[in-house]
Amino acid sequence: MAPHTIVPADEFHKAVLRKSPPYSKESGIPAAENEVPARRNINSSPAGTPLRNVPADGVGTTYDLVKFVAQKYGDKPALGSRKVIKIHEETKLVTKIVDGQETTVPKKWNYFELSPYTFITYKELLDEVNVLGAALKHLDITLLENYAATSAKWLTMALAAGSQSIPIATAYDTLGEEGLTHSLVETEAKAVFTDAALLPTLVRPLAQATKVEYVIYKDEPQQSHVAAINQAHPGIKLLSLDELHQIGKANPAQPNPPNPDDLCCIMYTSGSTGTPKGVVLLHKNVMAAVSGADGAIEGVVTEHDYLLTYLPLAHILEFVFELVCLFWGGTLGYGTVKTISDNSVRNCKGDIAEFRPTIMVGVPAVWETVRKGIVSKVNAQGQAVSKIFWAAYHAKSFLQSWRIPGAGVLDSAIFKKVKEATGGRLRMVFNGGAAISKDTQQFISTVICPMVIGYGLTETAAMCTVMSPYQHTIGTVGAPTTCVDIKLVDVPEIGYLSTNNPPQGEVLIKGDAVAKEYYRNEKETKAAFTDDGWFRTGDIGEWAPNGHLKLIDRKKNLVKTLNGEYIALEKVESIYRSCSIVANICVYADSDHVKPIAIIVPAEPAFLRLAKEKGLAGKQLGELVHNPIIRKAVFDQLIEAGKKGGLAGIELVCGVVIDDEEWTPQNGLVTAAQKLQRKKIFELNKKAIVQVFKENS
Repeated sequence: MAPHTIVPADEFHKAVLRKSPPYSKESGIPAAENEVPARRNINSSPAGTPLRNVPADGVGTTYDLVKFVAQKYGDKPALGSRKVIKIHEETKLVTKIVDGQETTVPKKWNYFELSPYTFITYKELLDEVNVLGAALKHLDITLLENYAATSAKWLTMALAAGSQSIPIATAYDTLGEEGLTHSLVETEAKAVFTDAALLPTLVRPLAQATKVEYVIYKDEPQQSHVAAINQAHPGIKLLSLDELHQIGKANPAQPNPPNPDDLCCIMYTSGSTGTPKGVVLLHKNVMAAVSGADGAIEGVVTEHDYLLTYLPLAHILEFVFELVCLFWGGTLGYGTVKTISDNSVRNCKGDIAEFRPTIMVGVPAVWETVRKGIVSKVNAQGQAVSKIFWAAYHAKSFLQSWRIPGAGVLDSAIFKKVKEATGGRLRMVFNGGAAISKDTQQFISTVICPMVIGYGLTETAAMCTVMSPYQHTIGTVGAPTTCVDIKLVDVPEIGYLSTNNPPQGEVLIKGDAVAKEYYRNEKETKAAFTDDGWFRTGDIGEWAPNGHLKLIDRKKNLVKTLNGEYIALEKVESIYRSCSIVANICVYADSDHVKPIAIIVPAEPAFLRLAKEKGLAGKQLGELVHNPIIRKAVFDQLIEAGKKGGLAGIELVCGVVIDDEEWTPQNGLVTAAQKLQRKKIFELNKKAIVQVFKENS
């Protein structure tokens, strides 16, 4: 495979199977009696020697990185964006059951009309970073909070701050007022970068965040939003991004670049339990992460690749992956979850069809939606088409598993339209953020392109494991990246021991990518970080025979049931989530009951098709979710999926609650990283949950 060449899909499938295990090796770190010896990537430095911690010589900070890529890639397109031309508002009538009564209510949807992509080059990116950095220096900014949706300007502002050794703090654009206030107050931010549409959400937090002097916004604001901040906080200066740029032009300044040991970012966890914790990431942590991702991918991604970026940049996975794509010289195209598909826009193509990426990063919720959308369309074309599709699917899976040529013929004949729906150029996708079912990984890898898995946390700058495309495997999370060592430590209270066969334990990570502390939080720091530099992940793992890590449980989401057995909620959910009827799922279990129940948000096309099969055609989602016939049919599908996925009897749900409200960051039922807000989901559905347990007692 020649460098800097996009490999055709069929050839790429051959390439991903080319390297033989083992994919990791012992690191040479002495192990205690209650530990499995630490392992590192097979391509890492020899056992007992320091790990590789910079992506290239002299690239030890984010500013070093942007200078390096500007010099190397020059006039090549770096960042691409679209503008909103118009927002189309459509109103539809939906039927809901309210207090037992059928009610029809109007519901509004917004659809976006967008321009084509326009790009800035790597040289232009460096120029903009230097100008905006000079402006931040002139305003004497000491810490910048990025509270905005993912965009080219978000990344540019972060890099601009780094050009003047100004750290940033991150806050999700969907973060509630309480979490936003916490981060602004705790970091004592002097300036906030935000979107014009988010200005109203700053009014109350700024009353407590008394250190804030500047609010910098992008896009055109509503004057009423500007007036609200001016009236409530007359001492705070509002600046548009254009005005900030003019300040930088009028007050040029030489860069004041940081050192690798300087603070780069205080990145707040998404806060699925309790108050978000600020993870202190130094420049050396972030650059070690870039180095680790680069080493793990083994040169497969090049300057000819196109990455569609739409996950929250306040999430470590997206932040690091965008930086490493800049290092590779790729072109980044920014989109949003709301505009990614053609269905969510008007008079234009969705982001994926317009940008036509070669690489995509996603979380399980994204890939589950893609899989179910494909299956739904196949089923809608009738039994004959469905039989042909699934015959081709199983044939291609067989060819790939035995490394037999010919999968390209099936791609051209059967899967071509599916590939075109994702732009026609995808050759590799990444999953991170949470566990994904084996079935979904296999499906995406077969029908679209190979899916490789990554595993990381904010505390490890997203770096724990990344599956090299040359080591493509179903059911693992890959080998350690080249910047970390990983060991397993006994958890005797739940039976995960180094003496088990295979050896098992809590996953601990060490290396320059690993943070040293939480910001101003000594208690949580002592609980999570060991004195000798290991981070306790809370995840339970074991090593696969090929040297990849397998995640099998999570300590925090282990629930003891009435009969004393533990249920691993995330593991169980990953199995049930593969069920075509499920758009999202939260499994609930407690010590008062033997078995769990499932709370699901139904996948509407499959759900309505099921209703039609049961003689309930024409009824809307809001009334169907309470129908006992539908509930029984959904329950049967979940049990079938659970048994097929190998769940034990104790893990099979005893009932199901169907929620017709989508779980979004906006309504607080999932975090911006799509992690379940279990307590809120339980409280919202408490009455129905109690009733289901009562029915099954």
